[in-house]
Amino acid sequence: MKDMVRNRGVEAEFEIASAATSREEIGNPVYPPARRKLAEHGIGCAGHHARQMTRADYDDYDLIVCMDRANIRNAQRVVGGDPHRKLRLLLDFTERAGEEVADPWYTDNFDATWRDVTEGCAALIKTLQS
Repeated sequence: MKDMVRNRGVEAEFEIASAATSREEIGNPVYPPARRKLAEHGIGCAGHHARQMTRADYDDYDLIVCMDRANIRNAQRVVGGDPHRKLRLLLDFTERAGEEVADPWYTDNFDATWRDVTEGCAALIKTLQS
């Protein structure tokens, strides 16, 4: 997402952050196969480490985008619900609303995940700019 808004010259219109909804990867760098997939597309992630989502994130951000329903459930638990309907699936911004991003942790298919995330982020940018 950061790369897309930077490439479109609209970086100043967005504040983008990433946070885990579970604790398994807190403090870890980007998973090596994911890092390789990003590098294939010229995107670096050096220095990025997983951080835990906090209750304050709900107040600090206008929208919290999740990859799947498990992330939404975890996020609701962390922030204490979703009274302002800020929690959304990424693919809800595409013609594939309701679908989840392919999880490469289980599928080992980083190409499918790349396609899902790319499609979702492009649609999200278009939605937010309109």
